[in-house]
Amino acid sequence: MDLETVSPADFGRSLRGLGLNLLCRNLRKMAAFLEAVFGLTIHRLSDDFALVRHGETLIQLHRDATFARHPLHGLLPEEPPRGAGAQVYLFGIDPDAACGRAETAGGLVIEPPADKPHGLREATILSPEGYAFSPAVPAPCS
Repeated sequence: MDLETVSPADFGRSLRGLGLNLLCRNLRKMAAFLEAVFGLTIHRLSDDFALVRHGETLIQLHRDATFARHPLHGLLPEEPPRGAGAQVYLFGIDPDAACGRAETAGGLVIEPPADKPHGLREATILSPEGYAFSPAVPAPCS
């Protein structure tokens, strides 16, 4: 499927498994952050919508106004952070490198890279919208 040209209806009918939509005040800034810090691929970028690819996973970004009739719209905070309590793992992305790029792209490292007991080296970075992204790779065996 060509993500640049597929119709919205055909795209929607193709979705399976788990979907992740993130609502954004400034969608273009969020897309630029995800691309600059984590190397994710951006498709169909507009002021209102973008598809973000990480391997086989697709994340949809929607500008707040596109959800004006959705029940979530009334729950959105005026200012970030958003998504409190949710952590988006990005497996296969070097947390040390991502943290090195985060500040320049408008992010905030809230948990520096560390080897965790569950076998991952990970960090947590807040996006400009306040979503928590955790790049993670397998920790070295000890």
